[in-house]
Amino acid sequence: MNIDPIFQIGKSGLTPEVTEAVSEAFNTRELIKLAVLKNCMEDPREIAAAIGERTHSQVVQVIGKKIVLYKENKDHKKINLPL
Repeated sequence: MNIDPIFQIGKSGLTPEVTEAVSEAFNTRELIKLAVLKNCMEDPREIAAAIGERTHSQVVQVIGKKIVLYKENKDHKKINLPL
């Protein structure tokens, strides 16, 4: 994937502030990539599931410590998915 992570999750794990920032980022983007730092003790797959549920987005992929989320933006639609 050629997009850079716009958020990093560190030793504090998935905080309400990170969740809120990701939720706000979905106002202008449909795909968001997050990086889980080495000092984070939480499992990236669990983080992805939790943040996906909290932001009402879909987990596209989790590879290593990288998470990609998708949420359709009705106002600024950039990605057309086949039915």
